[in-house]
Amino acid sequence: MPLYFDRYINLYGNVEMDQAFQASLDEIATFDWASCQKLGHQTYAPGKWTVADILQHLIDWERIMGYRALVFAREALKKTQGMDEDLLAAKAGANARSIPDLVVEMTALRNSTRIFYNYLSDEQLLRSGICWRSQMPVLAFGFTIVGHQRHHFNIIKERYLSLI
Repeated sequence: MPLYFDRYINLYGNVEMDQAFQASLDEIATFDWASCQKLGHQTYAPGKWTVADILQHLIDWERIMGYRALVFAREALKKTQGMDEDLLAAKAGANARSIPDLVVEMTALRNSTRIFYNYLSDEQLLRSGICWRSQMPVLAFGFTIVGHQRHHFNIIKERYLSLI
C-alpha cells in the first residue's frame, strides 16, 4: 500500500477495479450538483477552493495519475516528479466554468480512464514506479483516482452543502 495514497485507496473496499470505476461514475451521476451550483464561488473557510476548483482539481489529478499509470504500465519511466496542486488550481481558471461543464468533462475523462484500465494486462497492472515518495503499482493509481474523487465528494457534502 503506497504511503499517503492509501487514504484514497482505502475508501474503496475489496472490489474489482472496474466495479470501483462504475461506482465512481454512479457517484458523479447522482451527486447533488444543483446544490453545488447554488453555492457559486462560496467556500466553507478562507483560502479554501470553490466546488468548481475541486472539480477541476479532480480532473487535473486524474490526468496526472493516468499519465503516471501509462508510463509505468509501458515501462517508459520508473519515476515521475511531484506536482503542486495549489499552483495547478491557481492557474486553471475553474471558476470561469460552470459546474455542469466540469461534470461533463469529469465523466468523459473517467470513462476514458476506465477503458484504459480495462485493457491493461495483469502484468501491466502490477508494474510500478516511484510516484512522489512512494513505490506504486499501476493498479494502485486506478484506486487512487476513484478514492480521491470519493474523498473530495465527502468534503463537498460535509463542508460545502451545509452552507446552503
